[in-house]
Amino acid sequence: MTTIVGSPLSHRPDDAVVGTPLPHESAALHVTGRALYTDDLVGRTSNVLHAHPVQAPHAHATVTGLDVAAAYDVPGVVRVLTAADVPGVNDAGVKHDEPLFPSEVMFHGHAVCWVLGESLEAARRGAAAVEATYAPLPALLTVEEAIAAQSFQGARPTLARGDSAAGLARSARVFEGVTSMAGQEHFYLETHCSLALVDENGQIFVQSSTQHPAETQEIVAHVLGLPSHAVTVQCLRMGGGFGGKEMQPHGLAAVAALGATLTGRPVRLRLTRAQDMTMTGKRHGFHATWTAGFDADGRFTALEATLTSDGGWSLDLSEPVLFRAMCHVDNAYWIPDVTVHGRIARTHKTSQTAFRGFGGPQGMLVIEDILGRCAPALGLDPAELRRRNFYVEGQATPYGQPVRHPGRLAAAWEQVTATSSLADRRAEIDRWNGRERHRKRGIAITPVKFGISFNLTAFNQGGALVHVYKDGSVLVTHGGTEMGQGLHTKMLQVAATALRVPLGRVRLAPTRTDKVPNTSATAASASADLNGGAVKDACEQILARLAPVRDRLGDPSWEELVAAAYRERVQLWAAGFYKTEGLSWDATTMTGHPFKYFAYGAAVTEVEVDGFTGGYTTRRVDIVHDVGDSLSPLVDLGQIEGGFVQGAGWLTLEDLRWDVSDGPGRGRLATQAASTYKLPSFSELPERFHVALLEEAHEDGVVYGSKAVGEPPLMLALSVREALRDACGAFGPAGHSVELASPATPEAVYWALTAARGAS
Repeated sequence: MTTIVGSPLSHRPDDAVVGTPLPHESAALHVTGRALYTDDLVGRTSNVLHAHPVQAPHAHATVTGLDVAAAYDVPGVVRVLTAADVPGVNDAGVKHDEPLFPSEVMFHGHAVCWVLGESLEAARRGAAAVEATYAPLPALLTVEEAIAAQSFQGARPTLARGDSAAGLARSARVFEGVTSMAGQEHFYLETHCSLALVDENGQIFVQSSTQHPAETQEIVAHVLGLPSHAVTVQCLRMGGGFGGKEMQPHGLAAVAALGATLTGRPVRLRLTRAQDMTMTGKRHGFHATWTAGFDADGRFTALEATLTSDGGWSLDLSEPVLFRAMCHVDNAYWIPDVTVHGRIARTHKTSQTAFRGFGGPQGMLVIEDILGRCAPALGLDPAELRRRNFYVEGQATPYGQPVRHPGRLAAAWEQVTATSSLADRRAEIDRWNGRERHRKRGIAITPVKFGISFNLTAFNQGGALVHVYKDGSVLVTHGGTEMGQGLHTKMLQVAATALRVPLGRVRLAPTRTDKVPNTSATAASASADLNGGAVKDACEQILARLAPVRDRLGDPSWEELVAAAYRERVQLWAAGFYKTEGLSWDATTMTGHPFKYFAYGAAVTEVEVDGFTGGYTTRRVDIVHDVGDSLSPLVDLGQIEGGFVQGAGWLTLEDLRWDVSDGPGRGRLATQAASTYKLPSFSELPERFHVALLEEAHEDGVVYGSKAVGEPPLMLALSVREALRDACGAFGPAGHSVELASPATPEAVYWALTAARGAS
């Protein structure tokens, strides 16, 4: 068999293992309970101490006293960790604005110190015995409060093209409005967890549920005052992450490592669900003001908008989240003249962080809300208004990047329009609504154009280490982490395809910083692109070394080839590397080519709404989504379904509530458990759910012609919100513009349909 060595990145051989619909590589372990997670390792480790936080009962306060003496009187308490114990830098953030042991409390539940005990109960009782005193300070809890107080942090960028004022002046119709949206709790099944050990040479080994092992390593090292080579971080697997474990694990891992360093014993830190929800960041809520102009045919002429995100108490990833939101305000639409201002509110809440879509959903919600509200006033069907404004070949985004393959967006739109029988169902729904007084149905179609790559160009690099053993078996370590999304499955398929060996000959090792250094976070939907390119590169280096041996032997089996190469002292391992080419970004001017490509998709959703309660059901969803040439179709289908449902949860169900009263509980998160925070469940799934992958969508310049799948499908759920708007509008007269809160809970839907009735 001829092996293609150094083939183009996107070239796929005829007998490729990629493209085969395979189950998740750990599926059997997951469903049988044999899959190990970080906290499962505690039972396999002796002499472990357990950590518990002392959480402040104020949203904003100065710590005036911290007396830990009483904690040592609690049986089983071994050590109380405070700022005085930190040998390095007392900060857990990459922006140096997140004290690990704070002297100023910045949100309700902020940990001011940690107690280590022989058992978790001993640590909990010890934490309760710590006497902390506080001087309460005024607290800002909403974006509106922060705007009024001019409480902002970080960059305040502006994205502009053309002359938006002139564009609005020449518009046939101009509309103004405010669009607000709430945040979202990650609610991964596995809460944050770290297990830290110190060896006889003082080397720190941290097992962490982290999407960014290299950055966890970096933060642990600087808290301990050590070089990075003295700290190794491993991520076995995660029970979900969704962005919530990109930045937030670092400080928790540092606490565990500090405890292990001071006591000489392993330290386990695992948050309870209530601690996880009250102590860690969430999706950024946004407040947007906008003015939009249209010509007589309903085409955009101009847009002016100001996006204000709720950053919480520190910056975390708020700046790149804001940048991406601003870069996705256009979604799929050509807007000739645009000015978008961005700013980050500082509030006294958890530091909000990455969440699947990373600002893209918030930006897209603004433009989809504009179109949904303006369509009735323009006398156009919302689907027609959207389609009329699509990008076409030759047009560029407001930040200057040409929109490549816009025809694929149109193809996905036309395909899902046909397969969902949208026109026929629209007519049937209109007839049904005419007959039914107290129940109405709605249907909507929305598009997605989502850019793939990290905002920061430097992050667009990946590494891998591939070992071929003498018996022909292959071990792969790469820089990406597995959180259930199927990345490891895809990397196994990439390695087997590149080496032209059966899938069963390849195994993946856990992600470790001493195997592949300086890795980027598993985020931005770019991990299959980056790590797949690196794995392919490493495999091709090995194949290039094997080629002369193969030529001498004729047509040996893989095992014969490897054995012969070993005898001839041919190197059978390689470190692979990949960097995304063609990227550029100037954050000061908000211009450049920040994305390798755009992922496209379209979704049609039908809902039914109860006019008495605002309760609703999702009757049917049809999706056509562009994943290029899929690396692993079964995995991709699962990601599309899961992403859509998570997006629907954000837009319709998941309602974070903080106590905004002036009472003693001000700033407390009221929704800190599954009993008070509504998550999508089987009852919220659509009765009929059809997902198809866009065909003939090979993407040049990406590993085996594939495209990212993790984040883009989440935004297809905007069709659910627009279908609810359509149903609410059916309770009122034609031409009524429905304003719908986000999340569109049954309560919000009830008030929207009541307003529509009132318009009659």
